[in-house]
Amino acid sequence: MTTTFTSSTASPQPTLRLAFALSMGAAVSLGITRFAYALLLPPMRADLGWSYALAGGMNTANAVGYLVGALVTPALMRRFGVTRLLVVGAVLASVFMAGSGFVTDAPALLLQRLLAGVASAWVFVAGGLLAARLGEADARGGAARGGLLLGIYYGGTGFGILLSALLVPQVLRAASNVPHGWTWAWWALALASAAATCLLAWAARAMPDRPAAATSSAASAMQPAAEPAAVRQFGWALAGYALFGMGYIGYMTFVIALLREQGASAGFVTLFYALLGIACVASSRLWAGLLDRYRGGQPQALLNGLLGVATLLPVLSPSAPVALVSGVLFGGVFLSVVASTTALVRHNLPPARWAQGISLFTIVFALGQIVGPTVTGWISDGPGGLARGLVASAIALWLAAVLASRQHALKEI
Repeated sequence: MTTTFTSSTASPQPTLRLAFALSMGAAVSLGITRFAYALLLPPMRADLGWSYALAGGMNTANAVGYLVGALVTPALMRRFGVTRLLVVGAVLASVFMAGSGFVTDAPALLLQRLLAGVASAWVFVAGGLLAARLGEADARGGAARGGLLLGIYYGGTGFGILLSALLVPQVLRAASNVPHGWTWAWWALALASAAATCLLAWAARAMPDRPAAATSSAASAMQPAAEPAAVRQFGWALAGYALFGMGYIGYMTFVIALLREQGASAGFVTLFYALLGIACVASSRLWAGLLDRYRGGQPQALLNGLLGVATLLPVLSPSAPVALVSGVLFGGVFLSVVASTTALVRHNLPPARWAQGISLFTIVFALGQIVGPTVTGWISDGPGGLARGLVASAIALWLAAVLASRQHALKEI
């Protein structure tokens, strides 16, 4: 029998407090490690003479590392435990981000982005699994807040985005007269990530790993031989999630560059990105009921459809109000797509197979993100520029919605 921690066997800390502390994992792995790059892309591209394809390739390298990290995460969790991998991954992500401030050659920067992607996958998958376990323990205690707790975890990305929006422009402004002043922003982000890691480490200590018997059971469920069945069971949702990875990352990589091309000031960019981050945090409450109610692909389909609209808005109009609506809508939706896949796994698989299911969705997510930035950048280098690239991203998101709508709930477990 699988043993899980409950409120009586784990930490006495309140469940919501632990969920918010755990959300620093998403803040580090996505909000800072990946999405802060959108704020640095314009000055780095201008300073280093990059094409949009190469600029997008930086996030492609990050996604390649993310895929590698996701592939080895199950084995590392079996070997070292979930909580240890969570903290070690966050520490390494901070180190690799700091390393990006010491180099200017494209190959070296690509390597740093790749390594940061590996570490961020460890953090993201391990943190998502712990958030799912926290929801399980909460349900056993009589509450039914699994969707909310997952939303809080993934919404932590918004804290990272908000912090990046407030931090990066200020550092860039202070270092404007320094050669390669953008390097200072990487160092500042590394320090912010290290601070978030301290809070994450506290949460990890408050949530010990499962006992050995349970870990063994979960480990056997994560063996590659079991994966084909999971692929067949979640085929439509997995295909839609891969397209989501392609579409959303195009927006998150290039929307700031588009706004700057349209004449947005540094202050407006800060406001836009800060509101996007705040919307990410708020989304944990906004979509919790949807994630708890449906066992199939309905939430994923609805949310991808809304994302396509948000992605197209700044292309249709360069006005500031439209851009802000786009940012708030996108921020309020995109991480809930990620949470919807974890909810799908939690609703349809036994706890011993959650790690396998989450890892599988993470892998296809990474595959989509590998393709998305470079393809969007390549399209943006041609006629139509960045606007045309974001149109392609919106189309990918709408196709993702169609595929996800075909995913049905599995048989009762």
